[in-house]
Amino acid sequence: MGKTIVEKIFSKKAGKDVEPGDIIEVEVDYVMVNDITGYPAIREFEKLGVKPKIDKIIIIPDHFVPNKDIKSAEQAKTLRNFVKKYKIKHYFEVGRNGICHQIMIEKGFVAPGRLIVGADSHTCTYGALNCLGIGIGSTEAAVVFATGKLWFKVPETLKFLIKGTPRKYVMGKDIILKIISEIGVDGANYKAMEFHGDTIRKLNLSDRLTITNMSVEAGAKAAIMEPDEKVFNYLKYRTIGNYEAVYADRDAEYEKVFELDVSNLEPLVAKPFSPGNVVPVRELSDIEIDQAFIGSCTNGRIEDLRIAAKILKGKKVRDYVRLIVIPASQEVYQKALEEGLIKIFLEAGAYVSGPTCGPCLGGHVGVLASDEVCISSTNRNFIGRMGHKNSKVYLANPAVVAASAITGRITDPRDLDRD
Repeated sequence: MGKTIVEKIFSKKAGKDVEPGDIIEVEVDYVMVNDITGYPAIREFEKLGVKPKIDKIIIIPDHFVPNKDIKSAEQAKTLRNFVKKYKIKHYFEVGRNGICHQIMIEKGFVAPGRLIVGADSHTCTYGALNCLGIGIGSTEAAVVFATGKLWFKVPETLKFLIKGTPRKYVMGKDIILKIISEIGVDGANYKAMEFHGDTIRKLNLSDRLTITNMSVEAGAKAAIMEPDEKVFNYLKYRTIGNYEAVYADRDAEYEKVFELDVSNLEPLVAKPFSPGNVVPVRELSDIEIDQAFIGSCTNGRIEDLRIAAKILKGKKVRDYVRLIVIPASQEVYQKALEEGLIKIFLEAGAYVSGPTCGPCLGGHVGVLASDEVCISSTNRNFIGRMGHKNSKVYLANPAVVAASAITGRITDPRDLDRD
């Protein structure tokens, strides 16, 4: 019987054939923590009284960056002291950092066939590059700090066959929102989501990363894709060390196979308070907004900023609306500067910040007040996610967010083409 991509990666790591349901303990390639999850991981690790596996540890401050208050500053200081004490080489200080998942990709840690664990639920993002990324807790991260290993239950795999050419302004965000709306926010609980089809091959890497990023919003343990030339070209001058691409066997056995034709897919929006509460954007044209946010590990890449800038060029953000734009990394920020995108945002009346998770988790730089409404390119819209429990967050792709910032209400960007 053939194997899925995840089963193959786990089999190689375990040194034996594994099947869904097997419990295995294997070496991981890297373990990543951020400023919030790293603090408890370090405290738990220090109780063990052992030396850390230095080469495997990656520490990336990104949530409360720059530090928003004394408590977050103390958390960051704990990370720095740990880095200095053990001479951790993979540490990305403020000014040389970015959102953790973007940095993991840009700096060459993520590559086909690797197994990476991260103390952040969106570690599944790495699957777009054929890397098995799995989110873990801080205590588990402490164990990996100490041993370099972790136990896993091999998940069943769901196969998603995506076909068709997306319409204008339909992006990876809309594809994954459509999938979540169909299978539910628990439709992939402790499953691996494996994506195939001509649509995936047509998408740029940014859109693919958005799909794997938000797979956890369907409950997925992991998300993964087969690599192609776009992946190999991107990794050519980035990857640390060697890697081996992994492909699913033709006779691989899946728990279930889903097919989706995106040819007629409209730009979508997830209404409060669930990523699965999805409708076409034009159904919400009467919803007025207070804030629009473009950024996060979901949609803060250069491709996202380019499409937003294209829509905003020569236009102004609506009176009494705040547009916040946050590039996902210093590299993205630099590219946006070089391409003139930052100038377009500023001239439109947007606020542009250096890389941080910021508003996504209600951290800072865009926290919502009571009864405020935000259209956001982030991944979650739970009650109180971006601030006050009485605020509301609508999730959409960057084109929809940009168009909405101009009109002051949730807007299909195709409607602006008519102006």
